[in-house]
Amino acid sequence: MAARELRYEWFEKLRVKHGADTIAVAHHRDDSVETILLNLIRGTGISGLLGIRPRNGTIVRPLLCVSREEIIRYLQHIKQEYVTDSTNTEDEYTRNKIRLHLLPLMEEINPSVRKTLTETGNYLNEVYAIYRKGIADAKERVITPEGIRIDALLKEPAPRSVLFEILHPLGFNSSQINNIASTLQSQPGKVFINKKRRVIKDRDLLLIGPLKPEKESEPPFRLISEEKMYTPDFHIPKGKEFACFDADKLDAPLYCRKWQIGDVFVPFGMKGKKKISDYLTDRKFSIREKEQQWVLCCGKRIAWLIGERTDNRFRIDEHTQRIIVYRTI
Repeated sequence: MAARELRYEWFEKLRVKHGADTIAVAHHRDDSVETILLNLIRGTGISGLLGIRPRNGTIVRPLLCVSREEIIRYLQHIKQEYVTDSTNTEDEYTRNKIRLHLLPLMEEINPSVRKTLTETGNYLNEVYAIYRKGIADAKERVITPEGIRIDALLKEPAPRSVLFEILHPLGFNSSQINNIASTLQSQPGKVFINKKRRVIKDRDLLLIGPLKPEKESEPPFRLISEEKMYTPDFHIPKGKEFACFDADKLDAPLYCRKWQIGDVFVPFGMKGKKKISDYLTDRKFSIREKEQQWVLCCGKRIAWLIGERTDNRFRIDEHTQRIIVYRTI
């Protein structure tokens, strides 16, 4: 694939250099037939069964209507010498195996198989126009900025096809996409990856993101604090953006970080420790919400699951003299 891309880059440079409108390449009908079979074997969806397109941007293919045999006969008729790529007869490449072995076997069954496959590709081109319109409409219904809505996807007439057209351009193959589709009605938590991206099955969404989410060195909020003497008429502010502590119990440096697997705290009002992972699961946090959860630490202990709950070990009690109120903004 890299060699092909380099070749077309070179063609494009030549086109620009010479001020040409198009680049004509010599793909013929047999190349298109081989491409259809190659894509059928690999599993590329409907678009892969259309064969080679006559035009793709500035690339045109005027010989797609004739076979390799017809081209050779014409060259021989005009006594024009030609060169055959020596690698075309080697078994090392999948396309060559199709050309040298699969197609001859298919021709034993149907001598007109090349014509049949070409006609099928032409027919599918018309079908594909309708298909693309349906897929585009479906994408509008199921894709949100947060991810793919599972409930909306399952209401589509062909949810696997919609999912394929969303994920295949992102580098997921047919097998992976089928595995993802099979989890749509199962428990959340499964993760599917390719070289660059991941898909996470959450409760209501399929979350699509980079394979390694960027680590945030700074929280997406600011913490402000106010220290005051504790008096009986003090009222703890309401709102998840507030947290109140006994200032004298905060006996180690305070800092913010993302929560980590293994973190525990004592939720306010409780006596025993609880894993933060269990707490977030009980609170029905999505996987993405879990990844975005920050904590305020006092030394090695967690004082506040920010925006959620403080740690009971730092609570205000009858012995409190000084309090400190934190607020996220």
